[in-house]
Amino acid sequence: MRGRLARRLQHVFVSPVLRRIGFHAQRLTAGIERGFFLRLMLGLFAVVAVASVVVTAIEGQRDSVGTVAESFGATFYWGVTTVMGAGDASYVTSVAGYLVSWLLVLFGVAIVATITGALVGFVIDFLLKEGQGMGASGYRDHIVVCGWNSTARELITELSTDEYTPKVVVVHSSDKNPAGSLAYFVSGDCTNADDLRRAGIEEAMAAIVCPADASNDADMRSILTVMAIETIAPQVRTVVEANNPAHVEHFKRARADEIVVTSRIASRLLARSSLYPGIAGIVTDIVSGGEGSELYRVSLPEDYIGLSIDELSSRMRSDHNATLLAVGRDDASFVNPGPDFRLQPGDDAVVVAESLGTLAPLKVDNG
Repeated sequence: MRGRLARRLQHVFVSPVLRRIGFHAQRLTAGIERGFFLRLMLGLFAVVAVASVVVTAIEGQRDSVGTVAESFGATFYWGVTTVMGAGDASYVTSVAGYLVSWLLVLFGVAIVATITGALVGFVIDFLLKEGQGMGASGYRDHIVVCGWNSTARELITELSTDEYTPKVVVVHSSDKNPAGSLAYFVSGDCTNADDLRRAGIEEAMAAIVCPADASNDADMRSILTVMAIETIAPQVRTVVEANNPAHVEHFKRARADEIVVTSRIASRLLARSSLYPGIAGIVTDIVSGGEGSELYRVSLPEDYIGLSIDELSSRMRSDHNATLLAVGRDDASFVNPGPDFRLQPGDDAVVVAESLGTLAPLKVDNG
């Protein structure tokens, strides 16, 4: 009950920083008894009430105060302000009143010191845990990179230069952030549900799984990572880098949405480049961010429905200064379709353009 309530409160916070603070506050208070703070407040109330009764009895009724009830109320307010360090020193005039006032001041100093120490301790713990990757990202619609290798390093750099720049969270078993300032770091196991939740996997836009090395064992661990993600957040799109082409079927059984075999892509690109000079440079340019034209997959306006491929290509060129490469329909891609091809509701397009402009990036719902 308490954990569910805390998670709901965290979802209310829009700022990732506030959500991280909520996570650490929940973690630090998880071992504290539920009635501790209630008893502390009741104890404080009792001490101030007893002191107010004593001071009211000692000082007696004053003309400016009025009735006993009013006198007690004024004295109680004085007691509260004295505990907080802002009481009126001239309120009491007797020796006993001074003694009670001094005791309340000492009590107030102790309370303020306790609260200050707790706050300082919380800030220090927050900074240390965040630096060690023991926090929670607090992001929404971000990309979670599971694992770390040279591919992960390059793809985070690529994401940071793209026009549509998402937040990135790296989940990796390490003592420090391998991505530096380019990504939020969660130190943990990619197959562990708690660590994936700290990375915000349930509210992520996509998850990229990178093998630790080029071995078959690394592929097996990537499969376990995909299974863990699909169990916790089946709506999140999973993109996997596979070492061995023979493991592609296993990744599909684990319900990975996209599998990229880097060795296969590299070998085919090398083959085309050997036959047609310059192909590698062109492909590298259109899939890279930064300067020049880049590759985008975009949604199509409703008024495009029914257009032929030639009409769509012309509209893309005239309306968006974009070159059409392919049309996506359900799980299929149509590259260079025939002249009788017509757009249907739900179709999207893969284009090359200098920027998105007024085009909207395609949002895929895997739920």
